[in-house]
Amino acid sequence: MTCSREEAAERAGVEPAYLDRLVDLGILNPADPGRFSDGDVRRVMMAKSLEDADIPLDRVATALRQGAISLNFMDAPAYERFVALTDETFRQVSDRTGVPLELLLAIREAIGSAPPSPDDRLREDELRIVPFLELQVNAGFRQTSIDHLLRVHGDSTGRITEAEGAWWNSEVIEPALAAGKSPDEIANVDFANESTPLAEQAMLAMYHAQQARVWTGKIIDGFEVLLANAGIHSRLERPPAICFLDITGYTRLTQERGDEAAADLAATLSRLVQRGSVAHGGKPIKWLGDGVMFYFRDPGPGVRAAIEMVDGLAAAGLPPAHVGLHAGPVLYQQGDYFGQTVNLTSRIADYARPGEVLVTQVVADASEEQGIAFADIGTVELKGVSDTVHLLRAHLA
Repeated sequence: MTCSREEAAERAGVEPAYLDRLVDLGILNPADPGRFSDGDVRRVMMAKSLEDADIPLDRVATALRQGAISLNFMDAPAYERFVALTDETFRQVSDRTGVPLELLLAIREAIGSAPPSPDDRLREDELRIVPFLELQVNAGFRQTSIDHLLRVHGDSTGRITEAEGAWWNSEVIEPALAAGKSPDEIANVDFANESTPLAEQAMLAMYHAQQARVWTGKIIDGFEVLLANAGIHSRLERPPAICFLDITGYTRLTQERGDEAAADLAATLSRLVQRGSVAHGGKPIKWLGDGVMFYFRDPGPGVRAAIEMVDGLAAAGLPPAHVGLHAGPVLYQQGDYFGQTVNLTSRIADYARPGEVLVTQVVADASEEQGIAFADIGTVELKGVSDTVHLLRAHLA
């Protein structure tokens, strides 16, 4: 599909004279004079980005003539995500949809770009986000909740694309440069076109799997409350324990030490927690950023395992860990554990200081004959927990 000079300039967010300048420089070479393709519009946007990055357009033109760089890849389907501007401003979309203007402006911020003004035009991809916001607004959702989810979406996908960019650079661009390939070969359009839909399929599948896991947990949480309210909730005489072990500054440390050292660090951590938990009748359930969640069929051995893991991590030169343990009914689904016991344990671990193993009274009561002593901390308030909780600090006797 082609469009006129004026339409192409409008979509690219530039003046028509800017297109004329690119044509004169040879940066833009439309197949049909006066008509511009979608790829041409993307080349205009890329040229403007290069200029905004203080790379003079005459130098870009020289590099193109000499074959040092190429913009031919902008015609590839993989680059259709470089979208043009729509004909609606943020203010106009707010008036049309009823979505508060502040929420619409937050879209561009969530993507990682500079905050727009109300009279800036939305990009095509930004406009595709609006219906989801409109649905939430019409359903009466709180604006703070809508904004939070929007920004989490932006942050999460941003980290994915940063990693993807590093992957593409190390596995495609750098080897091509080292091999002395041409600019068009470096772009590797065939691989980009093949990998892009597969990457999107994989990411969507991962997202759906994560949704199923989290939604299952929320459903089970609700069922647990209903069962308890009905007086039919199962209460075990000696309930299992959930343990959360978090490592202070682990992510920062792995970033500082580089990829190879970070991989060694992760392997050391994995071995220590796997062996430390299994040796005491427990098992790691899942990794959670800077920490691990464990299940122990008996609270007493779980406390001893936690103390030994904290000491073992310190001896291995890893950052200090802080641990929380609580025992109570848990619900199991697809390899994961859910329920109020899990949620409370996570909050206890957050409360613990580096090097501490904090437990509830029920865990302490179930930890006889384990060679463990407990120092009373008292009743504390935990973030996100309505009632106060009595905690004790565990250490080897």
